[in-house]
Amino acid sequence: MQIDIFQDYVCPWCRIGKKNLADALATWRKSYDGEITVAYRAYQLNPDVPPEGDDFERVMASKFGGSAPIAAATQQVTQAGAAVGLTFRFDRITRMPNTLLAHRLTAIAPQGATDALVEALHEAYFAEGRDLSDQGVLAAILADVGLDAEDLLARATAGEGAAEVAADLQQAQDIGVRGVPFFIFNRKYAVSGAYPPAELIRLLDKASGRAEEL
Repeated sequence: MQIDIFQDYVCPWCRIGKKNLADALATWRKSYDGEITVAYRAYQLNPDVPPEGDDFERVMASKFGGSAPIAAATQQVTQAGAAVGLTFRFDRITRMPNTLLAHRLTAIAPQGATDALVEALHEAYFAEGRDLSDQGVLAAILADVGLDAEDLLARATAGEGAAEVAADLQQAQDIGVRGVPFFIFNRKYAVSGAYPPAELIRLLDKASGRAEEL
């Protein structure tokens, strides 16, 4: 089973979608003994943010138009996150990072460490308010998940991973991704949004061919 997830590190619904997928897979693995591969694909919600990042409130205001709709959106996410055991602390977020470097690091990280890295990047931003444009912050996150931060950052800043990220962004455009998270199951079925675990299990059954057997 191949699962591709287009996602961004400033997308709160991507964090919720990842948690829902993990919960779905925990159940689904009990009756599926085949190999499961999850690949994280790069997507940028705010590609025009400068490399050093921008003011969070300013970027959000340009998207939502004012403090009231921003508060409504963040409250909705906070409640949805709490329902699945995730903490969102928008009061701690002051910067809107450019996520390109974080995506490059994800692309070149050892395959076995990718899931933990993605989890840690989401946690750092949404629960702790850390600036993912800051290389010092990224280095600390890499080290926290047991990776060689100096090596990975040197390679990523030198351009390694850029081709993979560019290919992901182009593929997202080619297949018409308009919002994330965007899941592709076994290169057959695609859905956009933070679907609940039960719905993801149904899609896993369908993509694997098990739906016909059940």
